Amino acid sequence: MKDLQRELGRLGDTCAALIISPENRRYFTSFPSSDGFLIVNADRAVFITDGRYIEAAEKKAKNCEVVLQKRIFPQIAEILKEMNCRYLLVESSRMTLDFYNSLKGSAKDVKILTDTSLDGMINAFRSVKRKEELEYIKAAQKITDDAFSHICTFIKEGITEKEIGLELDFYMLSHGGEALSFETIAVSGENTSMPHGVPGERRVQKGDFITMDFGTVVGGYHSDMTRTVALGFATDEMKNVYETVKNAQITCINGLQAGLTGIEGDALARNVIADSGYGEYFTHGTGHGVGIEIHEFPNLNKANDIPLIPGQIVTVEPGIYIPNKFGVRIEDMFLITENGCEDLTHSEKELIIL
Repeated sequence: MKDLQRELGRLGDTCAALIISPENRRYFTSFPSSDGFLIVNADRAVFITDGRYIEAAEKKAKNCEVVLQKRIFPQIAEILKEMNCRYLLVESSRMTLDFYNSLKGSAKDVKILTDTSLDGMINAFRSVKRKEELEYIKAAQKITDDAFSHICTFIKEGITEKEIGLELDFYMLSHGGEALSFETIAVSGENTSMPHGVPGERRVQKGDFITMDFGTVVGGYHSDMTRTVALGFATDEMKNVYETVKNAQITCINGLQAGLTGIEGDALARNVIADSGYGEYFTHGTGHGVGIEIHEFPNLNKANDIPLIPGQIVTVEPGIYIPNKFGVRIEDMFLITENGCEDLTHSEKELIIL
């Protein structure tokens, strides 16, 4: 909270910020809730929440006053008046037009700044992980790594993709995970050519690739990993594609460091795949940030020209997806350090044939 208040102070005594997204509210108050409004200026932070959360928030919310929600838009306007606010920064990427119109109608003396300045400010804060945030992420990834070890003993010919996905989910949630990072991907055979395929009733068979993308949440923070394994055997073509993806990931890992832009990080992996003749089959960015949200700043893709800095976490997940045939993706999470990067994922990268 202090970082945000410091930045608001630099903008002037009449500037405040309104934070409405659950993820950013949690980041600044350490309190998870589906409802709430956080108003912050250089000297004060007020968290408004309804009767479902008020008692818990009074006990657990940090760095803010907690007040009971009434008629929310007049209430926000009144607090802004108390703060002598004339300029209000909002989360433009998260605010609906309906909310904006209602806010504007109540806070008539306040200029609402609808640019991306608050989003950018918060993204920068959240991208550099504090010690306790990193501990949660490592704990979540430990469960995820263990789930992969477990699933390799569970997979056998004849079980369905859906059964594999459900087993991963059950393992993570029964071994300390408080939620799933996202809907688990577990696809096989020709379905592995779809990067975000949905587990179905297809039964795995010998000669299949099986791609699993999964993660869990600890303390509100996510993990994310992908592994592709083969059942019974792999053809020479399958092995070649797998090795190409693995080499692309390792090349990116070896070059991943502070000062590298997202564009440059993406190119490290993408060039290996393109030089191997599979460039058209790598159809997404190389990686993304992970934290309170499963996808957050920074990204390793063709659009991000901002340099990485120590303390950020990014995935490295190159893939090759050949339609109607098969696909391969390998994904780890990395902490950017002063001297390179630290792999937070500890599962085997070599092709596993079950």
